[in-house]
Amino acid sequence: MIARQLTAEALGSSFLLIAVVGSGIMGERLSGGNAAIALLANSVATGAALAVLISILGPISGAHFNPAVTLFFALRREIAPGLGGLYVVMQLAGAVAGVWAAHAMFAMPVLEVSHKLRDGPAQWWAEAVATFGLLAAIAGAVRFTPQAAAYLVALYITGAYWFTASTSFANPAVTVARALTDSFAGIAPSSVAPFVAAQLAAALVAARVLRWLFSPARTAA
Repeated sequence: MIARQLTAEALGSSFLLIAVVGSGIMGERLSGGNAAIALLANSVATGAALAVLISILGPISGAHFNPAVTLFFALRREIAPGLGGLYVVMQLAGAVAGVWAAHAMFAMPVLEVSHKLRDGPAQWWAEAVATFGLLAAIAGAVRFTPQAAAYLVALYITGAYWFTASTSFANPAVTVARALTDSFAGIAPSSVAPFVAAQLAAALVAARVLRWLFSPARTAA
């Protein structure tokens, strides 16, 4: 069972990055220099792929594909710390493999490093907001409409590409992997650590706030 869970996390993370990086490359190539059209292609393709991946792999592993999500559930004691650590390793490995797979599909060098700086307090705050919102979407879906979780999360990510200044990475594994592509979706390695710090800080806050917000209502005696 654990082997299937870990495989699902690696596979889901890999295909998520294939969607993010591949659609970014395709969007940039076809948009004629129009960044808005490229971002639209990137966001829609990512959201669509995410809905499918959560739907088919969620029953196996919970479809975290994201160390911040795994940390959130570990803090809620809904995943054992040891298994959570293995999830993170597989998420990171799968995400990097997904970037390399996307590069190979588009005849790009497999090994790259991004030069796209994404720096400054506004970007870091945007990542905290994006991550908290993602965890709220997940926690709310689990609490009230679990059958719609895949679509709610996918819709949130699609929208957050547009309403956050950072285009909503909201995922440490995605952030690390995107440092390895010098394409539309890239992030310079020097920009990675503050993004990841903001994402993990948001997960710590969300674990406490969302536990209270979505707790079952107490009935009066």
